[in-house]
Amino acid sequence: MFKHWRTLVLLLSLGLATKALWIPAKAELAQLLIADAWQQTLSQGGEHRPWPWADTWPVARLQWPTGNIDQWVLAGSFGSSLAFGPGLSRSPGVHGPATVIAGHRDTHFGFLQKLQRGDRLRLQGRDGSWQHYRVSQLAVRDSSRDLLQLYPGQLTLVTCYPFASLQSGPLRYVVRLIKV
Repeated sequence: MFKHWRTLVLLLSLGLATKALWIPAKAELAQLLIADAWQQTLSQGGEHRPWPWADTWPVARLQWPTGNIDQWVLAGSFGSSLAFGPGLSRSPGVHGPATVIAGHRDTHFGFLQKLQRGDRLRLQGRDGSWQHYRVSQLAVRDSSRDLLQLYPGQLTLVTCYPFASLQSGPLRYVVRLIKV
């Protein structure tokens, strides 16, 4: 009955290793495809999906040069786009249009916990131009009680909080940036 147990253990180990490597490999491939779609957007304009069945496309590029962060921002901040990168939400804001980018704390927006007031980030638009921002405020907000105050010309980055938690609750880490 247990004559081939070593073979069974080896096959199970290979299966688990393949599954564990599949997710990072898929994420890396997705980033290459998203980067290519962004280059098409810059050179041709329009919306270019990174793969034919994608329900999102790159709309901006976010960089934090000091932290060596370079990410493509996808259209929409819903689950299927946030799995591949931060998502852009345009909001009417309190006093005019505002830009909000959301991302997962355990992947693309994990770097937010390293930001400090005064740090500089930049955002590239579809026309290729860069907007430069400076971190003005870092805060934890309870999304079940606090309305996110948005202002024109500001960039707001949002992720779940706390960073090391395995569960998601109402707390959000909010980074406000102003144009410089």
